Amino acid sequence: MIKDFLRIADFSSEDINHLLNLSAELKADPESRGKPLDGDTVVLYFTKPSTRTRISFEAAVAHLGGLPAMVSPAELQLGRGETIEDTARVVSEYARAFVIRTASDEDVRRFSAAASIPVINALTDNHHPCQALADLLTLNERFGRIKGLRVTYVGDAHNNVTHSLMEACALLGASIVIASPPSLRPADEILDWARAEAARHGAEVVVTDDPRGAVRGAHAVYTDVWLSMGEPEALRAERIDQLTPYRVTPALLALAVPDAIFMHCLPAHRGEEVDAAVIDGPQSVAFQQAENRLPTEMAILYALVNGLLNGAREREPAPATQGV
Repeated sequence: MIKDFLRIADFSSEDINHLLNLSAELKADPESRGKPLDGDTVVLYFTKPSTRTRISFEAAVAHLGGLPAMVSPAELQLGRGETIEDTARVVSEYARAFVIRTASDEDVRRFSAAASIPVINALTDNHHPCQALADLLTLNERFGRIKGLRVTYVGDAHNNVTHSLMEACALLGASIVIASPPSLRPADEILDWARAEAARHGAEVVVTDDPRGAVRGAHAVYTDVWLSMGEPEALRAERIDQLTPYRVTPALLALAVPDAIFMHCLPAHRGEEVDAAVIDGPQSVAFQQAENRLPTEMAILYALVNGLLNGAREREPAPATQGV
């Protein structure tokens, strides 16, 4: 049994498919699995601002019968020098699970190692596994399958959304094409893992600097903001200069297959990474992705507290990642 939900690569394709099936069930009927968190508290520790992740997790805990306890660094003794390990051991005595949104993957791993309760990564610099699961559910709802799809990501690809999306597509046999400037390509160790895993499932991971070539034949075209949370605003002008050729316009989206969808994890900056005509147009599923954060997070919580996930035991563990 795997205790935590830290990154997609920790799981088998069977685990991810189980979570997707459970997510679809809970989306159709949020009461279908009862109230497994009745009488329990789930601590939500966020060091970064959040709209979708915070509200969807609070709602997910409540739907499952639990009490969400939202805390910030200023409200814990971590801000006064208490160790991560001591905090994890104490919180484990009070709560049923711990959801963490912070910068450092290493901090999350340390908390996970010391905690006796499930720990869920709600976003770090390198990974955003909860978003990736919602993305998979959206793809499956739109196409009735994931295996054999071609997903194209366009723009700044050296970020948590791209990394988790690559891992998710690779595990379930969807090919993913990354179009970005060479300086903004995904982290090499995550890219290498995704390529090897995709090959196991009859898919491929391709990296190019040609957005038009990357979008041709795509079932889904995905982008994200050009300046990630925590990056200095002074970089904006440089990123705009670098990434303007990668803006998703109606003309670029038209190169995809006729029934292609446009994906974005939000928040969006219209006129930068995407034109308003695209994200607000009929092919956009950005708000369906946002909607799907709730049932997928309910599924993650339900599966972890009930010990339903086995982890990726049939292959080598994914490599640890360095800070972005």
